[in-house]
Amino acid sequence: QVQLVESGGDLVQAGGSLRLSCAASGDILSINTMGWYRQAPGKQRELVAAISSEDSTNYEDSVKGRFTISRDNARNTVYLGMNSLKPEDTAVYYCNALVQTTKVPFRFITYWGSGTPVTVSS
Repeated sequence: QVQLVESGGDLVQAGGSLRLSCAASGDILSINTMGWYRQAPGKQRELVAAISSEDSTNYEDSVKGRFTISRDNARNTVYLGMNSLKPEDTAVYYCNALVQTTKVPFRFITYWGSGTPVTVSS
């Protein structure tokens, strides 16, 4: 089994900053793409940012220039730095990882964390 545990969500005022972390642990042989998604009340879950194993990144348009995704492969951890936060960034943020497990036949499986809430007050 593989577990993803997010941390760093908080209540912050508009214009503030947060840094989210997500650590993967368990039966991990390698991790391909890691990403952050968010789901606001009454809305569908959407991709915020993703990073490949070669550190190639992509961002949702509304967060470009404000959010930065990075990863520490030695720690199987992905981060999301969030600056200039806006009330519309309020959501539960979920970590996602495409993991090659140690179990034969060494498949790649997508895992999700349980989410960390971010609330931005105006």
